[in-house]
Amino acid sequence: MNEQLFQFIWRFRYFNAAALTTIQGDAVDVIETGILNTHQGPDFSNARIRIGQTVWAGSVELHIRSSDWNKHGHQTDHHYDRVILHVVWEHDSGPEHMPVLELRDRVPRFLLERYRNLHLEGPFIPCGNMITDVPALQWQGWTDSLLATRLERKAAEIFSMLDTNKVHWEEVSWWMIARNFGARVNIACFEAMARSIPFSILSKHRSQVIQLEAILMGQAGLLNGSFKEDYPVMLQKEHRFWQQKYRLSKPVLSPLFLRMRPDNFPTIRLAQLAALLQQTPRLFDRIRECTDHRQILQWLDLQANDYWHYHYRFDELSAFRIKKTGLAMGENIIINTITPLLFAWGVYHKERSAKEKALQLLSSCRGEENKIIRGFRELGIRTGTAFDSQALLELYNEFCMKKNCLSCTAGNYLLGHQ
Repeated sequence: MNEQLFQFIWRFRYFNAAALTTIQGDAVDVIETGILNTHQGPDFSNARIRIGQTVWAGSVELHIRSSDWNKHGHQTDHHYDRVILHVVWEHDSGPEHMPVLELRDRVPRFLLERYRNLHLEGPFIPCGNMITDVPALQWQGWTDSLLATRLERKAAEIFSMLDTNKVHWEEVSWWMIARNFGARVNIACFEAMARSIPFSILSKHRSQVIQLEAILMGQAGLLNGSFKEDYPVMLQKEHRFWQQKYRLSKPVLSPLFLRMRPDNFPTIRLAQLAALLQQTPRLFDRIRECTDHRQILQWLDLQANDYWHYHYRFDELSAFRIKKTGLAMGENIIINTITPLLFAWGVYHKERSAKEKALQLLSSCRGEENKIIRGFRELGIRTGTAFDSQALLELYNEFCMKKNCLSCTAGNYLLGHQ
């Protein structure tokens, strides 16, 4: 037994409440278990308990053993002056003035056994062999809540960015889109590159994709050293000029090429990002103007310039291949950048239509394909759209990985039903 499980048992009344008595022999009727307290003080507040013939209102404190009351120093802590009942798993010794209720023999064995099974190492998630037992309506409500939590957390991250740049949505959009183009391996490098170049500077060079590419490549640390081909030599000269003119900071991170598909090489992604900047005067305005995911995908259907048809890296010739972003990249940007931005805008300005548009975009995009989503699919869980996959990623990262089953709606159901 641990305190978190014991709190769960008390909160949801997973104990036999018939003929309850304190260890002192007084009858107990639990009218209201109270509200779980996550701050300093007793575990539950606003409880109502009948002890003997008297109904008491106040706090309830839970311990595994009644002797923990004194061990934890509650006898001298005024936060515990309003405790009306001390609920323990097993009674050994404790304060004589306090009514004590022991529950060790009143909790169903199946609940304890199921809890132990959930915390054994499974092939994927603790409740993998039971998760499809959760009723469809309850599961849908839980995944809706998970997605909302995920979007709210991402919105909070965006608000933090806005605090650093005087609420400049275009600038934050630039940082986030650039970060997204970095893919998983080069996220930090691409974001550092984006933050080193004010979006207002990039807007001045929108008509010259070569200048845009030079600034991006240089600020990402890809134009250091010497080159043989004319194109990278030209980009290097351009970058040196504009870096000095605008007093741009020197790059502090260098992008990685190892363990990634050539189409995801940072050189290719930066060339495509330059193409996006060339055709888009204002990024966030364009995001808000697009009416559906097909229009956004068309906007994000980008092609690197001709040099990259024969290259993946500077000075290294390769077979001809047009370097386009593709559907998967477009949907990835919608899911991880555009949707959070729209949702954050809706929260910030109390604009419901923006939040609804964000949810609609997720429902229109295919679900992500990764190890976590495949794991849920193998258990029989629907993973059709990005709405589904984003909720499942939240579930896995915040609950399954942490074995936080007692805070999970699905876990609560599975623990409480035979």
